[in-house]
Order: sequence, then structure tokens, then C-alpha cells
Amino acid sequence: MSSLVIAIPSKGRLEENVSAFFDRAGLKIRRAAGSRRYRAGISGVENAEIAFLSASEIAREVTSGNVHFGVTGLDLIHETVSDATERTEAVHLVTPLGFGQADVVVAVPQVWIDVETIDDLAEVAEDFRARHGRSMRVATKYVNLARRHFAEAGIVDYRIVESLGATEGAPAAGTAEIIVDITTTGSTLAANALKVLDGGLILCSEAHLLAARTADWTEEARAAATTVLDRIAAELRARSVREIRAVVSDPLRTGAEAANLFGTVAPFGSIPSPMTLHCPAEQAYRCAQWLKAQGAETVTISRVDDVFEPNNALLSAFEAAIGPARV
Repeated sequence: MSSLVIAIPSKGRLEENVSAFFDRAGLKIRRAAGSRRYRAGISGVENAEIAFLSASEIAREVTSGNVHFGVTGLDLIHETVSDATERTEAVHLVTPLGFGQADVVVAVPQVWIDVETIDDLAEVAEDFRARHGRSMRVATKYVNLARRHFAEAGIVDYRIVESLGATEGAPAAGTAEIIVDITTTGSTLAANALKVLDGGLILCSEAHLLAARTADWTEEARAAATTVLDRIAAELRARSVREIRAVVSDPLRTGAEAANLFGTVAPFGSIPSPMTLHCPAEQAYRCAQWLKAQGAETVTISRVDDVFEPNNALLSAFEAAIGPARV
């Protein structure tokens, strides 16, 4: 495959979030109106196309090197890849994208009043077998994540019941005693009379961009990847900062002090008058109040669409992960 192939979810909330993110990054997905095709182009990027797949399929396709990039949840990456760290033999985690946050957790019925921690569960397993003559059943679609977490907790006497439907209903239905599932607010677990164990947080998940280290990275694919990562890095950087403008009597001194106090930077290499600063979003209000105390009559704070910086850390890490071009 000479063109860059980016796999994104084909439906649901995650697909909507990915499409919106790509739009903000200037990577508008060109899908024909009413089309049922599972491929699309990207405006402004030559030799690149979108492949629409299920979220779980994306992790498998990236792992096998059948696509170059993929966007899916960290939970599915860890479930598919045995050791999904930043550098594995198959997958490079490029960057989290700031949406799709959820937790993979171990939950038990609320009526289990003596079971509050994952250590309690290990103790209960032996007693459960003595009373019922069988192992506790764990309903989940996260088979690998559950097994790794239980092994770390020293829990060995249990049986996995693979769940493809509403996992949280398994204890009430009598098909399992415990569940390992993903949750965003915990409201569905509570509605099913379940509680998350202390020490039962397996993974904090979020949508990630990932790269296939074993894909066919041709010159065309690498060039397209550079464009994509430039735009994504600019959007992510812009999201994290606010642009502050103010007229002050001594912009050099004030800018230097603001950098020490709030982590601001002068985005254009020097501090003009009116002074322009890029400030971490969470510090913008405090910085504005401080600038007023320094004599600025009016301080404006605005969002920025994109910030293209001299060095793209995402691109550098990606190039190191996939290695030199194959001749």
C-alpha cells in the first residue's frame, strides 16, 4: 500500500468525535454524501485515505500492520497488544486525543458488604469455592486485561465468561458474580446495583492515535504522515494554550516575570508591544489578573486555532519508532 491509510471508527460517538477532531486539525474527511463505502479521502493531504472499521478491529489492523495509523480507545489497544507501552514491536502510541475518556474497572454487587477492595476479592474466592463448589465467574469482553489484573492481584480461582452484550447485567441475570467493564460516570454500574472495588481500576482509557511500526512505510506514506502529524500537533498545542495580549510599560521585564510565574512563552521569538503571550489554558485567568496589577489597562484572552512550532515532538517520536525508510 503506497498511500497512507488511517483507520477510524465507522460509527457511534467515537466516530463523531474523531471526525470533529480531524476537522479542527484541518484534515476534513471527504466521504461522498449517502455513500456506504468504507473508504474516504482527506482534504489537502495527497496519498492518504480513511478506512472505516469497528473500534476493536482498528487495534488488530494496526497491530498487524495492515493500516498505517489508527484511532481507537486505549482499552482496546491494551486488550489487543500484550504490552502496549509507548514502544512495542508492533504499535507506537502517537498521542492521546483528549476525548473518549473511560475507565476499565472490576465491579461486584453492592450487597457484597465485606468486599470493598481487590484484596478482599482474593480472600473471597477461596470461601466462594468452599460454599458453592465452583469458581467465581467474571463477565467481561476484556479477557486479557482482566487476566493480567487478576494475576497481579494474586487472584487465581475464577472463570472468565466472555460477554458480548450488556456486561453490567450479568450478576443480576445470574450468569456471573463479578464484571470487568468500561465505565464513564459509573451511573450504569450503580443502576445495576454494582460497585467498583478499591484497587479495581484496571486502566484509564482515552482515544489515541497509534501508528503501525510494521506497516509498509513508503516515501508517499511518510510524506502524508508528516502532514497529518503537523496538523494534529498544531491542533493539540492550540487546545492547551490561550493567547494573551496587553500593553505594559516594560514588556521585556513583564514577559520574563510572566514566564516564571505562569509558564508563558512569547510565540514569535520576542516580545512586541502590545505584548503577546501564549499561556497554559489553566493559568490564563491568573496571568490576566497579574498583568492588570502590572499596569495593563486591558487584557484580552483568546483561543487559537493552530500552533505550528519549530519542533514537532509527535513527528520526532514517530520517526524514531518506525525507523529509517526501507530501500
